[in-house]
Order: sequence, then C-alpha cells, then structure tokens
Amino acid sequence: MRAVSSDLPIRFDAVSVRSGDVTMLDRLDLQIEAGAPTVLIGPNGSGKTTFLRTAMGLLAPSEGRVTWGGAEHAPPLRRAFVFQRPAMLRRSAQGNLRYALFAARVPRARHDARVQELLALVGLDGLGRRPARRLSGGEQQRLALARALARDPAVLFLDEPTASLDPAATKAIEDIIRAIAASGIKVVMATHDLGEAKRLAGDIVLLHRGRIVERAGVPEFLNAPRTAEARAFVAGELLV
Repeated sequence: MRAVSSDLPIRFDAVSVRSGDVTMLDRLDLQIEAGAPTVLIGPNGSGKTTFLRTAMGLLAPSEGRVTWGGAEHAPPLRRAFVFQRPAMLRRSAQGNLRYALFAARVPRARHDARVQELLALVGLDGLGRRPARRLSGGEQQRLALARALARDPAVLFLDEPTASLDPAATKAIEDIIRAIAASGIKVVMATHDLGEAKRLAGDIVLLHRGRIVERAGVPEFLNAPRTAEARAFVAGELLV
C-alpha cells in the first residue's frame, strides 16, 4: 500500500462551475478521502464529467474553491485522468507508454521494465508492438489506464471507462480498477450504470442538474435511499 497522497482529501467548498448562462455545477460541498472508490452516478448532463475535470484541476470554479490536501493551488503531479474516449497516439502500444513515462519524467533507464509491468497489469502482454489505433475498443481503454498509471498517481479519475464496451471488455476493465484500488490508489469514477457502481464503489454520489442529491455507502444507497431522486434512480426510473 502506498502512502496517503498529499492531494487528499480533495475538498469542494460551495463550488459552482458555469459556462455562459449554463450552470454545470451548483454550489457543491463535498470531500473525497482515501479509501475505496468513490463512484459518481447520474443521468447524462448531471455534471459528472465537469466534477471530475474540476477535481483534477482541469477546470477552475466560477465560485467557491477546491483544495487538494488543504492547498488551493496544487499542481496535478500525482493525479491522472482517463477520458471516456481516450485518444491513442500514432505509435505502438508500448510507444504510447514510453511517451507517458517520458512526460512523467521517469528515468529512461526504467522505461523498458516499467512498460512491461504496465502492459502486464492491464492484460496487454504480447501486444506492445501493435499499433495502438489497431487495438480493440476494450484494449485501447486498458492501454489508456496503463498510460495513466505511468504517472504513478495517487488519485485516478475515470470518466465512464466502460461506456460502449461489451460485457467481457467491461469485466476486464472492472477487474483492473479493483486491482488499482487495492494497490492504494484512490479511484474517483463516473458511470451511468448503477450495477457497475454496486460492483466497484465504496461510496456513491448521485448528481442531478449539477447538484449532489445524495451520498452514501453502497448498502445504504441501494437499500435505504433518503431522497426521492435517489429512490427513483435505484428503481430504474428516469431523472429529468
């Protein structure tokens, strides 16, 4: 287990994010701490991606403030982000990883061994020389996870990492996420799939219209939701 990151806890204090007249996050108060994955759920447009980008430091709040380990201006040296549709560089799978290691300033002497470790971790052994853009969708998503891990992050943000994947590819990604979390990396993940949240989360945060509707551990959220919106979501009803 790695030491607790100085980026944790990540704290949102009355954070709003706006783009023109559109409010994407509306006065959020939330603290993300070390431990099991925190999973954000909610319908499309609820603010999940905006939350992740703001927690990563890619978006600045329009109001309020975000702090990482108590610091308001903390460079994202130990944070990594995997986008829903990650772009593959025009090079091999191992070339993508070497680029990530170079960007993370890992000494070149360690690149060969680290590339092999990362490929093995995500189940891409033997595919290192294959052009990344010729990998399947699930394999590309696994490579994206490996690239993020090249940064040796303490916090990993995942934006719908299994969207559009078939069940077998989804299971492979979920198994990797479990291994990442078990290693001590804090995972903060968005999904619209309540079943996936149930399988992976330590706690669930339901977002709707840019607001936090409910936050609870998995058993409490699924079995005794407190709000009408959470009860509707658990029942499979649409939130509009």
